[in-house]
Formats: sequence, structure tokens, C-alpha cells
Amino acid sequence: MKKYIKLVPNVLTVIRFIFIPFIVISISLNNYILALVLFTISSLSDILDGYIARKYEAITDFGKLMDPLADKLTQISTLFTLYIKRIIPIWIVIIILLKELVLISGASFLYGKQLVVSSKWYGKLATVLLYIAVVSSLLIRLYDLPKFDIYIYILAICLTILALLGYIEHFYKKGYLPNKEDLKKKSTNKKN
Repeated sequence: MKKYIKLVPNVLTVIRFIFIPFIVISISLNNYILALVLFTISSLSDILDGYIARKYEAITDFGKLMDPLADKLTQISTLFTLYIKRIIPIWIVIIILLKELVLISGASFLYGKQLVVSSKWYGKLATVLLYIAVVSSLLIRLYDLPKFDIYIYILAICLTILALLGYIEHFYKKGYLPNKEDLKKKSTNKKN
């Protein structure tokens, strides 16, 4: 039984990938209730898979790589669809996309050095705020509420930028990023 429980986090991650097109189609067809339900299930499954992985020591390299990727693809595709529907401005999508591209590039670089990058608490908090902002956008559209979601997006983006800086600082302190002395040595070696 324990062997099968260890598969659950990865199965939940795969299910989140499967949900992405259905969330996008639901928003596109103005079916905000279905989009809200699917997006919420996707979000809760993200929390559940992390909990199960830690509790049953089922953390795998697949999960470390694919779990954040499922989050990123869900976020970007949902945000882009919200932009297409003129629910949110494009600058929100651009900032989140740029941050994700930087993180993916950094993670790929570190993975090439046989290092697998795990999410940090500040990255998870930024993700939670972004999920709350998306849910707020859907609820506003569904119930014709005042547009308060922009403030949640701004808070989420500020935290996202702080998270990005936190990741950069973390990897710099761990020695994964070159410091000034390393760059000077490389520059001197090239001249010689």
C-alpha cells in the first residue's frame, strides 16, 4: 500500500497538466463556474501532492521538476486566457512570464550541474497569492463584483519579484552563481 501512496503525488501532478486545456477552454467559453471549479481542484491537488510527498517521503526528481512546471503552465495559460478575454491587463502576464523564464533558465542551468531545485516558501506564497488573484478575477466576472483583483495581482507580483530575488540570493550564497572574483579569474585566464 505504501508503495502505491508514493505514486499519488506524481499522478496528481499529471492530472494538473491534463486540467490546463479544460481551464483555458472554460474561461474562453465564459463558463466561469467550471473554470473556477477546475482551477480550485488543480490548486488543491497541488497542495495535496506536496503534503503526501513530504509525509510519505515520496519526493522524487520527477516531482521536483514536474510539479513546479505544472504550476507554471497552469498560471501562464490561465493568465494569458484572462488577458485574451480582457479580464486582466497584459503587464501582469508579461511580468509573471519573465519571472518564470528566468527561473526555468536558472533551474535548467542548475539541473545541468546535477542539481534539482526545490521550491522555497516565498515562491510558494507568491504562487498562492497568484491563485487567489485568479480566483478573484473569475468570481468578479461571475458575480459582477467590483474589480478588487488588481490589488491582489499587484501584491502577488511584488512577492513574485521578491521570490525571484530570494532564489538568486540563495543560489549565489550556495556558490552556484559566479561571484566577482570568479568572473575576474575567467577574464584573466582568457587574456592569457
